[in-house]
Amino acid sequence: MFSITLIALIIMTISFIVMILASILSKKTLVDREKSSPFECGFDPKSSSRLPFSLRFFLITIIFLIFDVEIALILPMIIIFKFSNMMIWTSTSIIFILILLGGLYHEWNQGMLNWSN
Repeated sequence: MFSITLIALIIMTISFIVMILASILSKKTLVDREKSSPFECGFDPKSSSRLPFSLRFFLITIIFLIFDVEIALILPMIIIFKFSNMMIWTSTSIIFILILLGGLYHEWNQGMLNWSN
């Protein structure tokens, strides 16, 4: 009878050989100039793809992420409403919403939400 360690060694060796063969057979050795060039609907690009973009898009993304995470934090508060102390739940909810409203007011005051600039 084979011992368990010998069977494990045989399985590991076969797995290793299969992984090496898969890696060798799947490699692309030819570098095609057309495939490595940028593609824009079949036309040559008219300008560099590394042009700087407006910082406003980045700021709107950050604002979206902040308020998206806020939704993920508010939903469990609704679920635990039945199981928690009413006074603690109410004070925590009010503090959380006031912090979010303060952040929204600050963004509005700084002009982050104005697209007319």
